[in-house]
Amino acid sequence: MSKHDLLLEIGLEEMPARFVTSSIEQLKGKIVAWLEEKKIGFDSVSHFSTPRRLAVIAYGVSCSQEDLEEEAKGPAKKIAISEDGSWSKAAIGFTRGLGVNVEDIYFKEVNGVEYAHARKFTKGLATKEILPELEQIITGLSFPKNMRWANESLKYIRPIKWLLALYGTEVIPFSITKIATSNQTMGHRFLGGKIEIDTPEEYVTKLLSQYVIANAEERKTAILSQLSKLQEEKNWIIPVDEDLLEEVTNLVEYPTALFGRFEEEFLQLPEEVLITSMKEHQRYFPVKDKDGTLLPYFVTVRNGDHMHLETVAKGNEKVLRARLSDAAFFYREDQKTSISDSLAKLSSIVYHEEIGTLAEKVQRVRTLTNQLADLLSFNEDDKKAADRAAEINKFDLVTHMVYEFPELQGFMGEKYARQKGESEAVAVAINEHYMPRNAEDSIPSTNVGALLALAEKLDTIVSFFAIGNIPSGSQDPYALRRQATGIVQILIQKEWNVSLQHLLEIAVTLLNKEGIGKKNQEELEGDLVSFFKLRMKHYLQEENIRYDIIDAILAKELNVLSISAKKAKVLQDKKDEEGFKETIEALSRVLTISSKATEEIEVDALLFENQYEEALFKQYKTVKASIEEADEEEVFVLLASLKGAINDFFEHTMVMAEDEKLRRNRLAFMIDLAKVISSFAYVKEIITK
Repeated sequence: MSKHDLLLEIGLEEMPARFVTSSIEQLKGKIVAWLEEKKIGFDSVSHFSTPRRLAVIAYGVSCSQEDLEEEAKGPAKKIAISEDGSWSKAAIGFTRGLGVNVEDIYFKEVNGVEYAHARKFTKGLATKEILPELEQIITGLSFPKNMRWANESLKYIRPIKWLLALYGTEVIPFSITKIATSNQTMGHRFLGGKIEIDTPEEYVTKLLSQYVIANAEERKTAILSQLSKLQEEKNWIIPVDEDLLEEVTNLVEYPTALFGRFEEEFLQLPEEVLITSMKEHQRYFPVKDKDGTLLPYFVTVRNGDHMHLETVAKGNEKVLRARLSDAAFFYREDQKTSISDSLAKLSSIVYHEEIGTLAEKVQRVRTLTNQLADLLSFNEDDKKAADRAAEINKFDLVTHMVYEFPELQGFMGEKYARQKGESEAVAVAINEHYMPRNAEDSIPSTNVGALLALAEKLDTIVSFFAIGNIPSGSQDPYALRRQATGIVQILIQKEWNVSLQHLLEIAVTLLNKEGIGKKNQEELEGDLVSFFKLRMKHYLQEENIRYDIIDAILAKELNVLSISAKKAKVLQDKKDEEGFKETIEALSRVLTISSKATEEIEVDALLFENQYEEALFKQYKTVKASIEEADEEEVFVLLASLKGAINDFFEHTMVMAEDEKLRRNRLAFMIDLAKVISSFAYVKEIITK
């Protein structure tokens, strides 16, 4: 069967750089899925993207669909054949629907009954007859943000400017928003021109001749190579932020790196201010010396060739100089305002119309911080630092610098607090209470910072849950999932011996006193527990804990998370060991029988009738007493030691005895033993097959 390459390119006005990668991955995925659904064979698929194009090449695409032969099951034999031996209407209708004759029917036995069967053959269509369906793939792409243009009804990431669609040398005919497909594409906006593509295999080379590197990974490699060359020539260190590199890669079609400089006087500004001005606002790479000290230089990547680089550098220097001059002005102005003056402004800023002002939130967080400090037995110095940090933790939000550069919240709070005489512990906590800021970030390094982060995140989550703003699906506008994950990470990594369930109760009680939200306390706490269980489940999945073990750990209340994580690790490590299956089965048997009890009474050892009851009861008391001082692995070993006694007990003892006193006593014993077992994990959830 002959094959040809398939090329599809969507030409667009410049797309937002942050959406390019996800868009091309979506297009490639849809084309691969479409080819597989249509049973059109292909060898491999490559994707290409620039700010102005999304393109896919499928290599070795078969010229037709696969022929399809399938077996169809029809009526039972007794229905297919009439009493006189002729074919029934049911049999005739069955074959007509398949496009075959009754002579093609054969019988096969299914579950002891013979049924009519027939084979249906479908000839595959020519690929070029089906390819115009690619139009639906293009119009079916979804984007985070869309727009309409002219009088078109289509919503798309940016206006479509051209469509290149080739199968071999033939154009695939269709049109979208009055743009018809052709064999033409466009080169670089300023350096290139219109290009005719005769076959898909020449797509990449012809674009390169018109100053377009179509492969995003090749552009990224080129940028890194140019940065490396600059580092060697200038004896610099150019820190490469992966997110910035990805964005710059998707901003250019033909990258050329160049450097510029700024006045050394700007180095008096905090390093975070300079780097943020360069990275976030101008997409520049900062430059440091071998010791890690920031230098008065920057590196930018031009979308073009090496012509007139000095002029381009001067233009970029002028833009950055204006940015840094503004930053220097904001920095000087902020020095004139005291922390108390900044705090006074918080009462006029609405945090959320149903939750209150920023000042009210700060006071709530301060109260919660003090309660948690007592609960965690902080020393007096840390309590004092935590209280002060909680009192002033949002003062930097009303500074000129953070207003202009929101990314610097916390960073500037730490700088300004230190400058205005606050203790080191307080200054660091103001910055750290935002941590972890993202999935790659670490938790706060100090206990004071971690405590404030815990209180602030708890208040935020509980407040929004109280007013009904609960994340659903992909919707999480207040990043509550990320903040909940931060709480989980802090509690686990700090190994704080406090129940998350108790923390939620404290935060909910505090919120209820202020009359925020309409949910009653029980309903609100239930929603929060379910939400945090999902976050804890996600955390354990990231730690490669098996799903059934996670279910066993999270089946009961949200207790001390660090202990829960250790228990999960123990079960994960033990699951493949010899005897694990039998241990879990024995422990699960206790949980199962205990669920039949309708009351809890004190166990009377005098009612035991055999040595196996006595032996298990004695061992149970020993294990229960030993568990309190044991670590998680030792607890599991202690529980596993009950396996033999449990099996002997059930082999020689009828728990559900006819004698009511015996039955009640044995069930009471099973309840007590089940409590000890389930205090480690609800092991019935663990799959042992």
